Amino acid sequence: MPLLIGAASASPPTPTPTVEVSVTGLRNMKGQILVCLTTNPKAFPDCSKDKSSVRMAVKAADAGDFTVHAPATGTYAIAVVHDENSNNKMDTAIFLPKEGFGFSRNPTITVGPPSFKSASFVLTGTVRQSIKMKYML
Repeated sequence: MPLLIGAASASPPTPTPTVEVSVTGLRNMKGQILVCLTTNPKAFPDCSKDKSSVRMAVKAADAGDFTVHAPATGTYAIAVVHDENSNNKMDTAIFLPKEGFGFSRNPTITVGPPSFKSASFVLTGTVRQSIKMKYML
């Protein structure tokens, strides 16, 4: 039996915190899902003002189960948009979203987006978030 020198003393790499996401309630499989993962309450739900946010696009057909890798542990919130025409933005009509949207923890939506606090969760290892899409038009 061969000896593995150094194998027992090497510490395994620290796993990257990950969010396993499933998006439900899509009205069709057109386009893509735009995903925003942020720790910055001021940048939620639009990650464009947060350089350390994780932004990605997932084909609508693959939205049932995908993984988002966070840069570090912390308190995060996720916003998703069903970008049906793949133009990389949420289309609106008279201030109402024409495309679907959703948030981690599925907070109640009244007027405007939910607060960061109502959508946030602590991420230290692997967390699962099931996000239900909402459509206004």
